[in-house]
Formats: sequence, C-alpha cells, structure tokens
Amino acid sequence: MRTISSIVAITAANLLAFTGSAEPIKRSDKAELPLVQDKALVDSILVEDLLGCAQDLEDIAYSTSRRNRVHGTDGHLNSVKYFVDQLNSLGDYYDVQLQDFTTEVTLESHAELSINGETVEAGGFSFGNNGTWTDTPLVTVANLGCNAEDFPDSLSGAIALIARGDCTFIQKITLAGEKGAIAAIIYNNADAGLAAGTLGGVNNEIPVGGISRADGLRLVSQLSNGATVTSSGEFWQYIANTTSYNVIASSKRGDANNVLFLGAHSDSVEAGPGINDNGSGSCGLLTIAKQLAQWTTNNQVRFAWWTAEEEGLLGSEHYVAIAAPSDLDRVRLYLNFDMIASPNYVLGIYDGDGSAFNLSGPPGSAEVEALFEAWYEAQDLPYVGTEFSGRSDYGPFLDVGIPCGGLETGADGVKTEEEVVLFGGTAGIWYDPNYHSAKDNVTNLNLEAFEATSRGIAHAVATYGKSWEGFPARNVTSLTRKSLRPYKKYSSLMRKSRRGKKMY
Repeated sequence: MRTISSIVAITAANLLAFTGSAEPIKRSDKAELPLVQDKALVDSILVEDLLGCAQDLEDIAYSTSRRNRVHGTDGHLNSVKYFVDQLNSLGDYYDVQLQDFTTEVTLESHAELSINGETVEAGGFSFGNNGTWTDTPLVTVANLGCNAEDFPDSLSGAIALIARGDCTFIQKITLAGEKGAIAAIIYNNADAGLAAGTLGGVNNEIPVGGISRADGLRLVSQLSNGATVTSSGEFWQYIANTTSYNVIASSKRGDANNVLFLGAHSDSVEAGPGINDNGSGSCGLLTIAKQLAQWTTNNQVRFAWWTAEEEGLLGSEHYVAIAAPSDLDRVRLYLNFDMIASPNYVLGIYDGDGSAFNLSGPPGSAEVEALFEAWYEAQDLPYVGTEFSGRSDYGPFLDVGIPCGGLETGADGVKTEEEVVLFGGTAGIWYDPNYHSAKDNVTNLNLEAFEATSRGIAHAVATYGKSWEGFPARNVTSLTRKSLRPYKKYSSLMRKSRRGKKMY
C-alpha cells in the first residue's frame, strides 16, 4: 500500500482539477475531541450533505466524454481524487492511503440488433465477446436456460433466446455455445429496461446481447406460434488493462487492535454515472467520515472506497488477498453499503443470523444485524432481511472469517405487494428501475431512504467506535492464510456469481 502523496503524484496527469459542492469540515489538528455520542453523530447526517456529495459525483462523471465512473477511467480517477481531497481537508484525523490495482475493464462497447429486418433496442454485457451475424434463425431456450436439457439441438448455427434469472449469464451462454449456438440474446425478467450485467471477466464464450422483457416475450410468442424469426447483430467491446485505486482512511485515534471497518464501492458501470450504484453508499460513508472527525473513538474506525466492484469485487478481493493475516485479525467487524437510495426502495438488513435465508455469518454477524433492527425499530421504520450471500464487497471478508453486516435498499429484485404495504412504491418492478442505466443519476435517488440508511450506519459507527461490549470476541488464534477458510461456502457462491445483482 502506497502513501497518498506518492500515488497522487503518479496519477496527477489523469486527475482533473475539481471543486466539489460538498463542504469540507474544518477543525484544528490540535483540538481535544470529545468521545463520540450516538445521537449527536446520527443527527449530524443530513440529506443536504448526502445529496451534495452525490451531485459532485454526477458532475465528475458528466465532465468526461464517457459520462460514467468506470474504474480506471478519468471519471473514476477523479472520483478517487474527490474522496482523497475531502478526507485530507479534515486535517490529520485520518491516515489516508491509496492501494493501486490493475485489471481488465470494458472501456467502450457497441450493440446493434435487428429482428426480421426491424431494429430492436439492445445492449451488451461487460466482458461480452465480439460477434457479427446476419439473418440467422432465433431459437427459444426452455425454462431459464440453467440446465443442459433446456437447450434444443436446433440451436446449432442459430441464436439462442434465453430468459434472465436463477443462474449466471455466463452459465447460460456457455450451455448455449455447447449446443452450437453462435450467439445468445437474453431478455429481461422484469419491466425495467434491457437485460444487462457482467460476465465476470474475459472469457471464450459466444457473443451475447440483452433486450427488454417485452421484446423477449414478443419473440417467444412468435416462435411458439411457428413463425420464422431471424436476427442480425453486431456486438463489440474494447477491453483494456487499467490501473485504479482503493481509498483507505483509518482514524488515527482509537484502538488499532479492534477495528471497525466500513466499505462501499466507488466505481460505476459503463452505462451511466452510477449515483445510486454506488455513489449513494460512497457518499453515505464520506458524510459519516467527515462528521466523525469532530469526535474521538475508543476503537479505530476504517473506511474504504473500493475500486472495480462492478467487474466482480476485484478491489476488495485484492485488499484481503494482500493484507497481512495479523492485520485482518484486528478487524472486529466489516460493514458494507451498496445502493442505499433506491427509488422504489426497501430498507434491507443483511441476514447475518440466517433466520430469513438460512445462510449465517461468522460470530458477530447476527449481533450487528440485531443492532440495525433495533435502530430501525426505534425510529419506527420497517425493514426486511436481505440474503447474506457474500455477493458484494463483504464477500472477501466473510471468506477469511471476519463477521460482516450491512444495509441496502435494493437493486434489480422485484418489489412485492407485501413490501409495498411496508414501504410504499410500486409492486412488480425493480427496487431501482434505473439500475445499470444512464438514468441512475441524482434526480432518481430516494432521499428518505438515503438519509434513513446513512443515519443507521452512523449509529453503528458511534456504537462500535465507542465499545465492543456484548460483541463476540474473534478467535484470532486460527486466523492464518493457511488454516482459516471456515466460511469458504461464501466463496463458492461468489465465484459462481460474484455479485447476484449483476451476474444473473
């Protein structure tokens, strides 16, 4: 891990000068600070500050030709600089470091599709392969295309039409290719735009494009009625190696042997600025980090803004992979925040005790779930459990036995009637209908969810920053890179589908 001064000097040519609207909090480096107080810290988290940060990130994205914050691009490098500048404005409260990471990224793409000569709106998938075809038959795949028997022999030399859902995109197109299909078209499983996501990395599978649910169901109906349907397509992507950065900020006060660690990813997909996904989580943490600088804590508090999450948790995986086992031993709890201002929101809490989804975490995961539940109840706010699958940046921490928790407000899951009763909104559509699209911008954030969730995070920071009383001690004697993998079940889920909201 390099110090911030050396990294910024190296990347200065790529980092545009930027003046944000989020106001830095000035304080004296020599000030004697009071011990953090729960209510005061929570009450200091204001929607105006959250929104100011979100607007800054949107402005950063829109100031570039790509209008996004894909890791390694100017949009993301300028986001990194923004977080660094905001943190450094707080004086010497945090030790701010940058951790560089190089990997492949989709920098540019093209998607073009026609059916029986008529243009159909289509999009690509990150790490999709290039391909062109003309007047090629379209063949429907049975069910959701997750099993070999769903793919008919008639796919040889044809284009597979596959429904989204249940299994990864890469699994669907792999099975289609094994039957001889030359490309695949995946249609969405909700009325929320085009099917889109990531294949998780460079691969050798057939080209794939995404279309809307309405277009997909229309084509399925035509094919089931015996019509001949042909398609022509042109899909390509420009993928390159690029370097980007994790931002790590650790408080200089507090016990460094009992660390509260909070993280959110700072990158977006290619389609847009990524303001809910995940400018919201990034801004929630930044706003809390700035307000915390007016207090001292008994335990060290560490914040991370991860790079390359959209390519498959790569930034957080890199951090865990190169960290010394003794450093990981000192982390008492990791908390993750990914999409906390969804327009059709629920207030979701990671199901650390496994009571809702039968998948529990290391000791401490249940306790932090209970803390968030109690806080929402005290605010007279409803909440629901969300699956503790390890499919976001907490997955690598689960993988080495660190207790985890977190809050979210929903991505491309479909809102139920029961959830409408609790939270309002619209049933039958995604929690975030703008997910992974150009419309994921400031105007589509739900500010009530943004503020409620961010204040819940602040409550956790105040609680554990002050004391670990009642929280299980970690069995650090077993925490070595060779001997500890008791929660490897999360890795298998994560590698198959590194992040459920994107991979299938």
